[in-house]
Amino acid sequence: MSVLVVGLSHRTTPVPVLERVAVADSDLGKVLDQLLEAPSVSEAVLLSTCNRVEVYAVVETFHGGMNEVVEVLAHQAAAEPADLFEHLYVHYSAAAVEHLFSVAGGLDSMVVGEAQILGQLRTAYNRADEAGVVGRTLHELVQQALRVGKRVHSDTDIDHAGASVVSEALSDAARALGGLAGRRALIVGAGSMGGLAAAHLRRAGIGEVVIANRTAANGARLAESLTADGVPARSTGLADLTTEIARADVLFACTGSVDTVVGAELIGDREPGRPLVVCDLGLPKDVDPAAALLSGVRVVDLETLQRRLSDAPAGQGATRAAEIVAEEVRGYLAGQRKAEVTPTVTALRKRAAEVVDAELLRLDSRLPQLDGAVRDELAKTVRRVVDKLLHTPTVRVKELAAAPGGEGYADALRELFGLDPQKPAAVSTPLSTQNPTQTKGEKR
Repeated sequence: MSVLVVGLSHRTTPVPVLERVAVADSDLGKVLDQLLEAPSVSEAVLLSTCNRVEVYAVVETFHGGMNEVVEVLAHQAAAEPADLFEHLYVHYSAAAVEHLFSVAGGLDSMVVGEAQILGQLRTAYNRADEAGVVGRTLHELVQQALRVGKRVHSDTDIDHAGASVVSEALSDAARALGGLAGRRALIVGAGSMGGLAAAHLRRAGIGEVVIANRTAANGARLAESLTADGVPARSTGLADLTTEIARADVLFACTGSVDTVVGAELIGDREPGRPLVVCDLGLPKDVDPAAALLSGVRVVDLETLQRRLSDAPAGQGATRAAEIVAEEVRGYLAGQRKAEVTPTVTALRKRAAEVVDAELLRLDSRLPQLDGAVRDELAKTVRRVVDKLLHTPTVRVKELAAAPGGEGYADALRELFGLDPQKPAAVSTPLSTQNPTQTKGEKR
């Protein structure tokens, strides 16, 4: 079983294609179920953000797993698998680990160094865990990736390269309006992106913020938080969008909805010529693209940011971050290789103990009159000899297995000593499969 990554991102895929493949929160459980129903897939995590859709899966075979994951993504996009292949990237085994660690460290983001991906990855893992599709392999891998991401941000200045796509969009708004201080902002959507936008607006000295959200309680919580921080804020429902848009200078939208939330006709009711900057970071779009044709309206969306940021320099912080990621990948893979040989070493020691026990029983049958004390001393001596003979090779084989290219040492041990391949497998059975009831990663 190995880890497979199949994904589309701002680096490989036009935004319209990403919009088709994007998975709304309401559809996440359904798509995870479809992934786990695939014959080759035993675990899965789905990461869907404003600039990437990625599946991390534990699969039995590379080609079988890849084809099955692509079929699920194509079904989500109402497309044929062939329509996605030119935009896909695929990473397997060690390359999959390197990619995930790079994503967690912000090295693969549209704005290099943005920290928001850590929260998005954690949320993706939690959702998959709640759905029962995460087992031991992805649990350990994602938790390590989160630790790597934290280390990158604490040990480098990569954060200086850019905070997030949200900050870039709002910086555009500030330039277009001559600053955000004292302005009125309308945030459509009170999720993580809406909260991040609210934080940036507060720091920019925004004069007033209105939160429009489908769930009133969530909008009210974000408005209360802003008010507590000294920013006049209130919440409203989506039914009041026309009125609130007419009063706003900045409209920020990111709801996670699969349908357009803000129609061009709602914006068209504004005072003619009055400037409005629309920051639409929804995937798919939350704002009708026709809004960009209205007088006085400037739209900043993911396509705009993708074109501008695709070739942005990464800086020294990213160079150091890449070094950390490479170091962490080497350490993780070494640990995995060492863990893989451990069950074989355990089986070898068990075989040796069985041989010693059998020979001592034979000794008892041949020399029944042997003094008990003598027999015990002989047993201790034989066991010490066997332990000493096995100590150096078993320690050394773990060291060799941990080195690059050390995957074959476990097979060599099994072949040389005639070990039953099933015994190491039994020793290394994941904890999640030992529960007689349904477990994480178990087929349902």
